[in-house]
Amino acid sequence: MFLKDFREIITEAWTSYDDSRQVLTIEDISARVSTNHVYLIEIDDGSKVIGKLSYFGFYEGFMEDHRLINALSINLPAPYEYFVSQSLTKKGQVFTHRYQDSVLDAWVVFYKPMRIDQMLPKKLDIPTIENLGSELAKFHKACDAIAGILPDWSKTMQFDLDHLKNILQTDDGQYEHRGNIETIQKQIEIFEKESEKLEADQWKSIPVFVDWNIGNFSVDVNGHFYSRWDYDWFRMSSRVMDFYFFSRVCSTIGDKTMFSYGIDPLMEDRFITFLKAYHDVFPLTEKEVLFMKEAYRFFILNYVVKDGRYFFHEIYASQLQREAFEIYFQQIDQFDPERILKALF
Repeated sequence: MFLKDFREIITEAWTSYDDSRQVLTIEDISARVSTNHVYLIEIDDGSKVIGKLSYFGFYEGFMEDHRLINALSINLPAPYEYFVSQSLTKKGQVFTHRYQDSVLDAWVVFYKPMRIDQMLPKKLDIPTIENLGSELAKFHKACDAIAGILPDWSKTMQFDLDHLKNILQTDDGQYEHRGNIETIQKQIEIFEKESEKLEADQWKSIPVFVDWNIGNFSVDVNGHFYSRWDYDWFRMSSRVMDFYFFSRVCSTIGDKTMFSYGIDPLMEDRFITFLKAYHDVFPLTEKEVLFMKEAYRFFILNYVVKDGRYFFHEIYASQLQREAFEIYFQQIDQFDPERILKALF
C-alpha cells in the first residue's frame, strides 16, 4: 500500500503545469474498479480539469498513448470532433508529470472535462444494437482515415506477448503464475501460429479502445456517439480488438456489476445482429472474422493474465485470473466463426 497521498501528487503536477493558477479542490471520481485514479480538479479561476494518475507499466508507454489519444482527438472529423477528450498541452506538447520516490513511480496527465449525454441501458433492444453496430463502423472509418497522420507507436500485440514471456522467466512471474505457466505458453504459441496464418501482422492498425463497457461512453438522443472517456486500454491495433466488449454490451445478460469474461457473447445472435449492421457500413473480411477468436485469446492473455492485477482491484483480478485458467481458455475452441461468416457473406 502506498503511503503517499495521491492528491499531493496531483497538486504537484498542476503546479508544474501552471503555477500561476492554484488548485482549490480535488475530488476523487475514480470508478473503483481499476487501479488508476481519476480526479475532478477545481482551479482558482473557476475552471475545472480532469487529472488521471497511473503507476502501471512504463512512463514512456504512458506518454506515447496520450500523445496518440490527443492527436486522435484533434484530428477526428465531424461528427466525432468532440468525442475523445483533449489533453492539456504545454508549449505545444501533451503535458505529463512524473512523480518518483523510493516506493512509487507515478504519472499524471490532465484532460479537459467531457460532456456526457445519454447512457445506454443495461440491456439493449434490437434496434439499439443495430444502431450501435453502424455507429462503431462509422467511428472506425473515421479512425481509419486519419491513422496515417498519427504519431508513431511501439506497442503491438506481439510486443505485449513478448513482455508476458519475459515475465514468466522472472521469479515474480513464476510465483504469480505457478501451476499455469505451461498453459500460458501454449496459449501464446497458438495465438502466434494462428495470427501468422491469417497474416494479421500485415493489417492496418487504427486507434482502438478495447474496453467499451457502457459506462465508458455516451450517445445523443438519436443514439449517435457523443463522448468517450477511460483510455486505459487504448492502443493502435486491428479494429477486431474492439468487438469483444461490444459483444458483451449487446449480450442477453446485459451489463452486470460483478462481471466475467467468458467467450459466449461472441456467439450470440444479438452480436451477429450488431456485426451485420457494422458490416453494411464498413465491411469486414473473412480473415478478420476468423481473427475474433485470437483477439479474444489475446485479450485474456494480456489484460487478464499479464496485467490483471494492475488493471483491476484485487477482488476482480483474483477472480478473473482464476476463471481464465478454469473456464476462458477451455472455452475458446467453442467459438464458431462459420455462423458469423454465413450471416455476413
